[in-house]
Amino acid sequence: MKLNITQRVFFAILAANAIIVLSMFLIMQWSMDRGFLKYVNQLELNRVERLAGKLGRVYGKSGSWESLKNDHDALSKLIVETVSEDSPQASSVPVSRDASREQVIQAEASPNRRYFRLERRIVILDATRSQIFGSPYSEQIDTFTPITCNGAKVGYLGLQPNKFISDIHQLRFVKEQKSIFGLIALVMLLVAVAISLPLARRLVKPLKKLAAATGHLSSGRYDARVPVESNDEFGQLSRDFNHLALSLDNNERARRQFVADISHELRTPLSILGGELEAIQDGIQDLSLESIGSLQSEVFRLNRLVDDLYQLALSDVGALAYRKADVTLSEIICESIDRARPKLAERSLEIYTHLPYDPIKVFADSERLAQLFDNLIGNSHKYTDPGGIIDISLLSAHGTAIIDIKDSSPGVSGEDRGRLFDRLFRVDGSRNRSTGGAGLGLAICRNIVEAHEGTIEALDSPFGGVWIRIVLPLTEAAYE
Repeated sequence: MKLNITQRVFFAILAANAIIVLSMFLIMQWSMDRGFLKYVNQLELNRVERLAGKLGRVYGKSGSWESLKNDHDALSKLIVETVSEDSPQASSVPVSRDASREQVIQAEASPNRRYFRLERRIVILDATRSQIFGSPYSEQIDTFTPITCNGAKVGYLGLQPNKFISDIHQLRFVKEQKSIFGLIALVMLLVAVAISLPLARRLVKPLKKLAAATGHLSSGRYDARVPVESNDEFGQLSRDFNHLALSLDNNERARRQFVADISHELRTPLSILGGELEAIQDGIQDLSLESIGSLQSEVFRLNRLVDDLYQLALSDVGALAYRKADVTLSEIICESIDRARPKLAERSLEIYTHLPYDPIKVFADSERLAQLFDNLIGNSHKYTDPGGIIDISLLSAHGTAIIDIKDSSPGVSGEDRGRLFDRLFRVDGSRNRSTGGAGLGLAICRNIVEAHEGTIEALDSPFGGVWIRIVLPLTEAAYE
């Protein structure tokens, strides 16, 4: 029979409670037997002390133990008298002082037999520890009570302890107590059953909600959420699940947007190519160097888009080759600036650099860093108004190299700055292709920086544009 999670938790809780109840029942049973036997033996030791006092007075009357040796009935009477002091009503038959041993036995056999059970286990020794009366198993007695007369020890009285309870009244009492213990254990077990089932359902309830939400998630419903009802592990699991569902939802939206954007980016040059080729075929447009140049331009845009996608895919899966070595950042930055100067001059953009004289070295791939700076400077070139400025600075602090690239207006809103490194994101919603690429450059830049264990972020430039800050770890030799 296959059990569900609620039943499993229920039986687990019930089994744990049953083991606890059974253990308590057995311990109480053992404690009752041991404790009550100890109580009975202690009660008999108290009787022995009183009997020792009476034996001392008997010894004082004759000055010897001869009278006790010759009259065993006298000892029986003393025992009956001593035991009757605990419960005077126990003996229903009065016993005279001159009664015979048989009469004593008859008298006390009717109510109970504890007098003679006590008598059979009593041992009396004289002052020299020679046995006068009693059980032949005197060696089993550990403690003897002194019998004194006028302050002098005249003998010793010992009692062989009970090994088990034999009195019918005591056995009945112990049996009743054990029955009560059993009833208590049964009630506790029933209470455990009554508590375990709702407790199991309550414990499993968050898991059932998570299981149902997971089923929705696996079927593609990324809007599935579970309520966070506690601050324990279940609450943390619910929060983690909701975070996972939100991430999957965002990733799915990004995937759809990515597919739509790529389709748009590919469709535009392909439509232009198809339209111009169809115009040439229909004779509407002549095949000239100008038309061929236009076609070549669209092919170049397609080639650049595909190359960017390929680079991005390689960096995502970690397959982009990095040949790292100790390189000087200022040299790579200067080379990127030199390559960009002709294009910057076309838009009348001034570039300012603040590079240190001392070389700042990082462990990196020089070609990838060059690609990084080319993309960032090219991005500033495309999106900075003509006549603006680009400010580039480099410094080292706390074991890191900090590269700041700031340009002038136009700026980017705070919400858009957080998405600048998303794939295919462009600030202009119309996606005007005259401003440049498809929006993959900054995503590639982020992957390159992260591959070098660095960080990149977009801030608000003091010149009115965008401030890109890159932080890369220095080589160990650079700051030791």
